[in-house]
Amino acid sequence: MSLPGFDTVDAAFSAAAARWPDRPMLNVLAETAARYDIPPGEIAYAEAGATVAALAARLTDAGYGAGHRLMLAFENRPAYFLWVLAANRIGAAVVPVNPDLRVAELAYIIGHAEPALAVGLPGPLRLIAEATREAGSAMPAVTPDDPLPPPANTGTAAPGQGLTREAALLYTSGTTGQPKGCILTNEYFLTAARWYRDAGGLCAIAEDPAERMITPLPVFHMNAFAVSFMAMLGVGGCLTVLDRFHPATWWQNVRDARATCLHYLGVMPSILMKAPPGPDDRAHSVRFGFGAGVDPKLHAAFEERFGLPLVEAWAMTETGCIATIAANHPPRRIGESCLGHPWHEVEIRIIDDSGADAGRAPGELLVRRKGDDPRKGFFAGYYKNPEATSEAWEGGWFHTGDIVRRDVDGSIFFVDRKKNVIRRSGENIAAVEVESALLQHPAVKAVAVAAVPDEMRGDEVFALIVPDPDSPATAEEIVAWCLTRLAYYKAPGYVAFADTLPLTATQKIQRGVLKTLCQDLLGDPATVDTRAMKKRTAA
Repeated sequence: MSLPGFDTVDAAFSAAAARWPDRPMLNVLAETAARYDIPPGEIAYAEAGATVAALAARLTDAGYGAGHRLMLAFENRPAYFLWVLAANRIGAAVVPVNPDLRVAELAYIIGHAEPALAVGLPGPLRLIAEATREAGSAMPAVTPDDPLPPPANTGTAAPGQGLTREAALLYTSGTTGQPKGCILTNEYFLTAARWYRDAGGLCAIAEDPAERMITPLPVFHMNAFAVSFMAMLGVGGCLTVLDRFHPATWWQNVRDARATCLHYLGVMPSILMKAPPGPDDRAHSVRFGFGAGVDPKLHAAFEERFGLPLVEAWAMTETGCIATIAANHPPRRIGESCLGHPWHEVEIRIIDDSGADAGRAPGELLVRRKGDDPRKGFFAGYYKNPEATSEAWEGGWFHTGDIVRRDVDGSIFFVDRKKNVIRRSGENIAAVEVESALLQHPAVKAVAVAAVPDEMRGDEVFALIVPDPDSPATAEEIVAWCLTRLAYYKAPGYVAFADTLPLTATQKIQRGVLKTLCQDLLGDPATVDTRAMKKRTAA
């Protein structure tokens, strides 16, 4: 079951607003408000309910309803959640987009998802309008205050009712081509709320006293959208969403938010530990942090210095919270990259390359729901890509592409990624997507992209380029061009030139050899460091 008694996200929200009308649901700190030029302060459940009702009425009056998709481009503003709830109320689905995406990336999503309307900020909307033309779409794009035009189509969302109805289409980096659209149902989101409510242990949350969560993570990702927001909705808590992570003011943000829990990425503890110790290091009310990727060498030291446990966990957009593996119960094995134990409602397998059980050796993690429906609570499939959905669910198990190992006490440890995905500051980047973009540059004859370690970001993008001798260009020129085609974080942070790429006999890139080669080239004086060129383009 998902959150008992509800079959839509809006139903759960409406119940929370009726039960806790005066409790704050969303909170905007003064620092975030100043950056966004929006009012600071708290938005109560009742106030949010009135706004959602008004938005839903506007959408209905303009002809929007079940089956329509709304593209949302709001950055990390509270308006995003209110439009999500309004869309859910009328039976529509949302397509959240990263405001840092470039025109070609947006055009692909528009053409693939076929939204009926885009709503967002003026900056992203200018790119969305250009991308809409490139995609040959008739989708209108408006700011929240504009009159709503009629929908561009009669609806393209996946069919379903109640729990099975599509609530969102979330795009995640593919490993063999363009990003895949993950169909996320009402059940997916309600299951996230129930998982967090029932998780217990170190990351236990409760209805009384009211929880207050803070997150700097992007709302267009699964974590802040389906986990942080739904967790607070499920217990009548308050969510403070920052525009982004600001190390210098982080702990003041935490204090100002009166946070009882927080969400993090592994890069955050590493940065915070670089600051000199101070008397206010423990001046907060946070009981736990929940996230992934903390540097094992810093894990124990961070907890000792700042006085809160960092609960490491694993999940994917496709799995949602139903398959969460979390170290919220002992043994935590701090400092060992330990993910803890799977939720009691999920089964796992760890297999070797032949498909046999790997035993205690590292292998690919496979997950599924216990019971008669192994896909219950997971994503409903990849939109317009049944072949990829079937491949992911081969043999009745979801194949994660992550390599893990299991110890004798049942603890799961992350080892590596099987898929060719680069994980930079919480963003999944498909090497194939970056390679495809770079190959369009006239100076690039061939290219291979790999992840290399980065002290701050976890991974960084390394491009090994075979140049076309007839089209000379510098590394900086190639990266600058790439930044016009891809979101800034996908562009190469390092570039090296070579005469050949490591290829197999069938001319495929030897990914393992490439990864080692790129790491070795980090110390080569000829390798060009282009990380300083990677700047956020969103306001």
